Parts: sequence; structure tokens; C-alpha cells
Amino acid sequence: MSVAYGSPRVLVETIRTAWVRDIALVAASIAFIAGAAQVSIPLPFSPVPLTGQTFAVLLSCAALGTWRSVIATSSYALLAVAGLPVLAPKEDGSHVTGLAVFSMASLGYVLGFIVAAFVVGRVAERGWTKTPARAALVMVFGNLAIYAVGVPVLAAVTGADAATALEWGLYPFLIGDAIKIALAAGLLPSAWAAISSLHRND
Repeated sequence: MSVAYGSPRVLVETIRTAWVRDIALVAASIAFIAGAAQVSIPLPFSPVPLTGQTFAVLLSCAALGTWRSVIATSSYALLAVAGLPVLAPKEDGSHVTGLAVFSMASLGYVLGFIVAAFVVGRVAERGWTKTPARAALVMVFGNLAIYAVGVPVLAAVTGADAATALEWGLYPFLIGDAIKIALAAGLLPSAWAAISSLHRND
């Protein structure tokens, strides 16, 4: 399951990744997303909480590339269905697990993470995380993919009409997403620059 490269396309390809390391990277991505989910702020005007998941998903997927990212986000969703408390906690501190996952308002966003993983990973492999402007576009693409799945599923699960679904699942998160995009757009090129500097000093 190792990957052969020429010039590195995403951050982890700056090293020769063996299959054991690939598994460790996927596991680290799952842990990062699950940890970020615990940073959750309930919103009184929306059934979808504000969490750090989106940032964790987009940043890790931009670093890992397509197949590692899809495996990580798919595994994350499966762990929740299997009963592990990896999703954002509810207001009482409990977690949605098992089959109850399929009836939660934020189900579409979790599924959207998988779509975003493919989109972000594929675009990142084309070298789009090496400059701030392109890294920002990668994050925008990823956010759009998440909302494209999250908002319609939110409407389906809750029975809300399109306007209400947008009020619950899109508008409240735009400012936060802009901040996350700015952070990621700075972090990714900085990481590339640091690695390039290390290679020059070897």
C-alpha cells in the first residue's frame, strides 16, 4: 500500500511513505478530526453545532492527499456508527453513536467530509497547497463540498425547507469558515517552506 512518487505533491509525500507510515498518518488524521469535534459550541438558532471538525478535515486532507484522506474520513464516520464517541458532543455531554448517527441533523456534514476529502486531496495533489492564494481556494472547494452534502441532508433529516436549512446549516458558519480558510492558507504554504528549507540544509 506504499506509494511511489517523483516530485512531492502533498506534504506527506516529502518523505518516502511506507505502508506502516500511511496507516499511522490515517490514524493521526482520524484522531485529529475526532479531537477537533470535541471543540463544540451549541448554537441556539441551529441544530448543527459549531465545531473544529471542518478545519481538521480540510487541513489534514490537504496534507495527506486523496486516498489517505478518503480512508480517514470514511473510517471516522464508521467509528461513530460502530459506537465510538468521536462526533461532536451534545449539550448534555453525551455523544451520538450507532444507528442514531443516521438521524442526527449533522449527518450530512459527516458524509460531506468524505466528499471534501476526495476534492481537497485531489486538488492538493496538483500542488495547490504551496501558495496562500491557491491553498485558500483548496479550502473553499472543500467547504463547498461539505455544504453541498450537509445542507440538503439537514433538510431531509429535519424536514426543514430549503430556506430554513440554509439559515441553520450555512449562514451561521460562513464567518468561522473564512477564519479557518485564512488559517489553513497560511499554515500549508508555511509547512512547505519549512520543509524546503530543511531539504536545502541537508
